[in-house]
Amino acid sequence: MYREQYTIMFQVERSHWWYRSMRRNALALLRRYLAPGRQYQLLDAGCGTGGTTIDLQQFGTVTGVDMSTDALGYAASRGLNRLVQGSIEQLPFADATFDAWTCFDVQYHRAVAEERRSMREARRVLRPGGLAFFREPAFDWLRGAHDVGIHTARRFTLDAFVAEIQEAGFRIEHATYGNMLLFPLALLKRSVDRFLPGSPTDLSVPPAPLNKAFEALVSLEGPLLGQARLPIGLSVIVVGRA
Repeated sequence: MYREQYTIMFQVERSHWWYRSMRRNALALLRRYLAPGRQYQLLDAGCGTGGTTIDLQQFGTVTGVDMSTDALGYAASRGLNRLVQGSIEQLPFADATFDAWTCFDVQYHRAVAEERRSMREARRVLRPGGLAFFREPAFDWLRGAHDVGIHTARRFTLDAFVAEIQEAGFRIEHATYGNMLLFPLALLKRSVDRFLPGSPTDLSVPPAPLNKAFEALVSLEGPLLGQARLPIGLSVIVVGRA
């Protein structure tokens, strides 16, 4: 991403409804697979500015890896000290190092030349039985102005994404679309983006009442994500086991 996008991300990642609700839902799903009270060794692959890495510490010791020195600088300013610069396609860690691996909206990026390679790397650094959590943007036809700013190279359908993860050697625990409730509004916004390319990116924080309403609405999906396969949404979410 452009440097200014990391700056914006750092400024809004703890307050913007999208980040807050998606983080809350992801953590709720992870709690279904990570035993309470156990201290896991986790790798947050593509940790960015560290807004989610902080909350992953409730599960144990978290190492964040990212290619961007700008992102890692912001992550360090949050108090995170287990940060490594590196590519998710060539992780600088030994085999079977981690109990769990998370990757939140990273493999879509043009800096990732081949997402299958990063999936194989996830499998390599996980211990036998280790957990992998994948979340990426869905449907290439949903591209909008925001995708230009964050350098989107690819979006995924759930079935194709699951097939790639299985090819990397994972057993699928759960797979679903995410953020289904706001799908109609997002579809409308993406349509507007095509005609108004200069419209604000999705990272601008809306007024507080709207921000809270969107967060509450998307968070309603949290209990459903681990129990059912939602038929459509803005994200693909897959939990795999090494």
